[in-house]
Amino acid sequence: MDLSSHRRVRKRLSPGAAISDQTPAAPAHASPAPAPATAPPAAPGTGETPAAVEDLLPGLGALYEDLHRNPELSFAEHRTAALLAGRLRSLGYAVTEGVGRTGVVGILRNGAGPTVLLRADIDALPVAEATGLRYASTITQVGVDGVESPVMHACGHDMHATWLIGAAAILAGQRADWSGTLQLVFQPAEELGAGAAAMIDDGFFDRFGTPDITLGQHVTPWPAGELLYRAGSVMTAADSIRIVLHGTGSHGSTPEQSVDPVVLAASVVLHLQTIVSREIAAADFGVLTIGTLHAGTKQNIIPDSAELGISMRTYEPLVRERMLAAITRIVTGECEAAGSPRPPEIEVTFSVQALVNEPAVTAEFAALFTERFGAGRVGVGPQAAPSEDFGLWGTRAGCPSFFWFTGGGDPAAFRAAIAAGRMQDVHFNHSPFYAPVQDPTIQTGVEAIVAAARHALAR
Repeated sequence: MDLSSHRRVRKRLSPGAAISDQTPAAPAHASPAPAPATAPPAAPGTGETPAAVEDLLPGLGALYEDLHRNPELSFAEHRTAALLAGRLRSLGYAVTEGVGRTGVVGILRNGAGPTVLLRADIDALPVAEATGLRYASTITQVGVDGVESPVMHACGHDMHATWLIGAAAILAGQRADWSGTLQLVFQPAEELGAGAAAMIDDGFFDRFGTPDITLGQHVTPWPAGELLYRAGSVMTAADSIRIVLHGTGSHGSTPEQSVDPVVLAASVVLHLQTIVSREIAAADFGVLTIGTLHAGTKQNIIPDSAELGISMRTYEPLVRERMLAAITRIVTGECEAAGSPRPPEIEVTFSVQALVNEPAVTAEFAALFTERFGAGRVGVGPQAAPSEDFGLWGTRAGCPSFFWFTGGGDPAAFRAAIAAGRMQDVHFNHSPFYAPVQDPTIQTGVEAIVAAARHALAR
């Protein structure tokens, strides 16, 4: 998740892939997805039967296409929330809407046992869809920044919601096989890094109880039908930083009468790039991107201010603190050197903690998935440079959590791109061409979250 600007087309690194800032021609998996079909058979004795999921696939496929065709931006997911709430009520869940503004909570109590929280995010992105799908979005919407833009489920949150509805149906129909309490959370505004906090701050734990474990999964362009997990740091902490540099305006013909904030901004941008290259050890991870720079209104007017938008990514708290301190030191020093009439404004506008899987919990669920799907379909993924606010659920509840990745890419197209050394042919989350294939992505995701939930209820 990129927190630099809600108006920009943002790209996410998915497990097993490198970041690409290009948008190549659409590969095979960007063509209209086939109708849902049978996925590879499940291992016996590990929960739900494949047939139980297969029976749901036509309806889940229709739900997915509906959500994809009708995306909504962060904290504006009103239609989405109402649709999902209705599905949960029809399955017998106690449903509360409007939690954290547009979040939905479904509770299913089934006797004594653990409380397990299952989370899916539901917001879309300000991206103009270019997939060519028959159910492609043509929606435009005004975002929290007041800007109207095309909207697309370019990060797969429509798939996440579909998975959780499928899991809700399976688990509600198998109440004789488990006991405990399910908390199904359809969370808004993950793309702003604000949805989890909004729902928790709206009294989630007081109103619905504190979970014993939280579970979540994310779709990626990795081959459909396969799962990835990782112990320790899984996704980065993210900070979005707004900087305003103050100068003295003047006519473009008399620069000597000004303190030019454009020149100052150029110097700041170049100096900030030395933080990672010269102040962070090679063994540590840090990314600093200046994603926006705004100054001036006309070519012959020297403005009196310039504004920068920075996105910063780290895994380790000490690295984060050092980078934030360096930003403040460099920006302040450059302003003093330029003779700015007043100090700069430096504001951290969003912060998301690093997403961390506890090693013992990860080993537990990795063994479960390996048994359930087979070793050939389950593997260890790399650390991912994007960010997620899922980790806040476990941190604020004081309970363990587990987050994994489920492939949604066309397997043949993905492996062909690897073989050819052309990962740019694979479209990643946040691309206008990003489109998971429905088969077997829907079935695999439902089976994975049901297996994880059943295991957690038996812990």
